[in-house]
Amino acid sequence: MAEKKSLKGKLHEQHKDIAGEMFLTGRHQEVPKRPQDEFTRTTLAAGAVLWRGDRNDTSSIEVACIHRPHYDDWSLAKGKLDPGESLVATAVREIREETGYRIRLGKLLGKTVYPVKNTTKVVYYWTGEVTGGEFTPNDEVDEIRWLPIPEAKELMSYALDREVLEKAQKRFSRPADARILLVRHARAHERQKWAGDDNLRPLDKKGRRQAEMLVPLLAPFAPQRIFSARPDRCHSTVEPLADELGLDITVEPRFGDKAWLEDMVGAKRAFQEVIEAGGTSVICSQGEAIPGMIAWLAANGTLPIDTEIKSKKGSVWSLTFHEGQLTGADYLPSPLPVQ
Repeated sequence: MAEKKSLKGKLHEQHKDIAGEMFLTGRHQEVPKRPQDEFTRTTLAAGAVLWRGDRNDTSSIEVACIHRPHYDDWSLAKGKLDPGESLVATAVREIREETGYRIRLGKLLGKTVYPVKNTTKVVYYWTGEVTGGEFTPNDEVDEIRWLPIPEAKELMSYALDREVLEKAQKRFSRPADARILLVRHARAHERQKWAGDDNLRPLDKKGRRQAEMLVPLLAPFAPQRIFSARPDRCHSTVEPLADELGLDITVEPRFGDKAWLEDMVGAKRAFQEVIEAGGTSVICSQGEAIPGMIAWLAANGTLPIDTEIKSKKGSVWSLTFHEGQLTGADYLPSPLPVQ
């Protein structure tokens, strides 16, 4: 501890192994409600382990190692958060700017934390499958090497980055054959002040903004289907996303609170049908159904969740499934900009 204090203000990006820490344990990851306040004088950043190959053949997977001429090092693609962004938006933007690649986001691997000068740099990493684009050398990145993970770890300049790659390798060993982005509807007008049918209670001003900001949060996961529980506030929450992606919204009453409380077997079956369809789906649900559904999936999968299952309005659970079982759960508390 005394050594860390004596180095305060003297460490730069290329010294991140000296006093860095890793928060990469477990397949259940949660982003704090206010990640900018988690550490003293936080500098937030986000990136991804870029990969290509056959997800069902781990021997074919290669990851991108980027060379930064400013530091003359080999590392992972990442960059600092801009005002008005979520961490997801930062990861996607920085990767596109640094590498030229478009990606499909996958599992949140966690975060690395290390001092840089008089701040604490916190970098969140996802897996990111390359779906298009082309690399052109630039001032930030002048070379990219695509390597199998064992070789990539040898090339990496920092132990922290090697640890991120190890976590990605574990995720690749059980590839996701289904992902569900489980959204709680955005904020609506207060129930006590609404005299009509509760299913018709609309989003309020903040809720409409949350719905709009769900677009840059969820679109990078490349959803193929969108489902909504019966209440209009659920449908309205995912409507901007559906418009952006050109997808229809399927209204399924079994995804709502009423079905969860009155026909739990039917609600579970509806969820199971989406898992069995594979690919990536969005389901907009409600505050009673979401924690109950996740608890049931965790109890019957390979990912026990022993903590409180949060479900803030406008929040998202990114749920990963392998052969029908829950293998990963990432909680994103808000679609609104971090700062």
